[in-house]
Amino acid sequence: MRAIDYFDRGADAAPARTAIVDGNACYSYAHTRAITEQIARAMWASGLRGEQAAAIYSHNDARVLFCMLGIMRAGAVWVPINYRNSVDANAEYMKYVETVWLFYHSAFRGQVEELKERVPTLRNLVCLDSEDGRNPSLETFLKLGSAECGDWGDPHGNPDRLVGLVPTGGTTGPAKGVKVTSLVWGTMTEMATHYWRSDAVDPVCLNVAPLSHAAGVVAFTMFALGATNVILPKFDALEVLRGIERFRVTHLFLPPTAFYKLLAHPEVGSFDYSSLRVFLLAGSPVSPDKLRRGVELFGPCLCQCYGQTESPMLLTWLDAGTVAAAAAGEHPERLRSCGKATSAVRLAIMDDQGRILPSGEVGEIVARGTLVTPGYYKMPQATEEIRAYGWHHTGDLGYRNEDGYFYIVDRKKDMIITGGFNVYCAEIEAEIMALAEVEQCAVIGVPDETWGEAVKAILVLKEGAGLTEQDVIHHCKRRLGGVKSPKSVEFREEIPKTHAGKIDRRAIRRPYWANADRAVH
Repeated sequence: MRAIDYFDRGADAAPARTAIVDGNACYSYAHTRAITEQIARAMWASGLRGEQAAAIYSHNDARVLFCMLGIMRAGAVWVPINYRNSVDANAEYMKYVETVWLFYHSAFRGQVEELKERVPTLRNLVCLDSEDGRNPSLETFLKLGSAECGDWGDPHGNPDRLVGLVPTGGTTGPAKGVKVTSLVWGTMTEMATHYWRSDAVDPVCLNVAPLSHAAGVVAFTMFALGATNVILPKFDALEVLRGIERFRVTHLFLPPTAFYKLLAHPEVGSFDYSSLRVFLLAGSPVSPDKLRRGVELFGPCLCQCYGQTESPMLLTWLDAGTVAAAAAGEHPERLRSCGKATSAVRLAIMDDQGRILPSGEVGEIVARGTLVTPGYYKMPQATEEIRAYGWHHTGDLGYRNEDGYFYIVDRKKDMIITGGFNVYCAEIEAEIMALAEVEQCAVIGVPDETWGEAVKAILVLKEGAGLTEQDVIHHCKRRLGGVKSPKSVEFREEIPKTHAGKIDRRAIRRPYWANADRAVH
């Protein structure tokens, strides 16, 4: 099916049901569909034809979802832009994907002026919340919607047509545009509606992570389930905890870094979380100790999935029942797992020579299936590189055990080689996060004359916690041995994150390798 057909399926089932809650505003499925139809007709009336790139540049707002759906309905290509990126990064990406349309919030009008000068293909600009010079407000733009959208559907659901050009994280260089086709999007949506479905009669999804990233994908999928999407403007731990109780939230997605902040909040035990059915953690590996604590606080609802921009959300699935059982002591090692391969993909572990490895051996996680992108936009060489040996290469190191559970040990590029031994950052971080005093942790390799690279831990402690460098090193030596233990520990007030909320290891490493001719020793 076309992407928009999944929303319409939810709207057909319950047109009067509330689709979106944003502050004091509520929009039914019927109302939301009408707005998206107006957006699509206005885009056609303004000259849209074919797969033109249409960007959205805003913080969380109901109108972000309206425009996302309107772009899909019109047959244009969704380009999610993160407002926390630099103008340089956004301009570079928008120019690269040849962006024609931009829907933006007035809070970013200064950045938009610069984008207009630097993106030559940018011709149609719409301000979501107000008139902005020559650029109409969304309300005014909707009045142009007299033209009917062309029928760009076909009997096969347009499997190769672009739904989105989604930027990669950009932590290893300029962001690449991942081609998300109808086939990829449909596969993701079909699997998500299968794995994320619950016994809730009236599902409610709380959206607090940026809608420009995975939260927008989650919100879309919840539309297909007929859910109400409640939007908060940004992540605030206390507001999330309050919101779960207030809205009787059944579904919630957070990256692990935000999840840890919930666990650390002094009022985490003050609210009712009994409505939760699917508390999804994704974006990076989760500390087993934090997962165990999460089950104690939020109940048997925590689950994990593993994916990436090139194969969105659902390469693997670790269901809530398995997490809860592991937290209770049944196969506790599964708390370190990202789950089993989902139904639409085949996963394997591969060495550098293209050999598929047996269970228990560490190698790169590779994938095949309809969830995998056809490639990067106008980057045939980069596409070829991730297709080596006939598989999609995730860049993540891991292993599969005899029971079919996958375990991620690190990003391939984040492996530390110290004294000739391979050390995986994620393994050390998990052990350090087991310390009750630690709120956040990042492990990197730094240059060392003796070891080549030395393991260094960067920590953020909970407020009022007392922990010394020797305490951390002693704990790691006892749990991991001398080779994997940090040689040094640094305490900070915060750890750099990417716009997706992941630890930005590249930014952390940069000062330590500034005088080296390469970032490995």
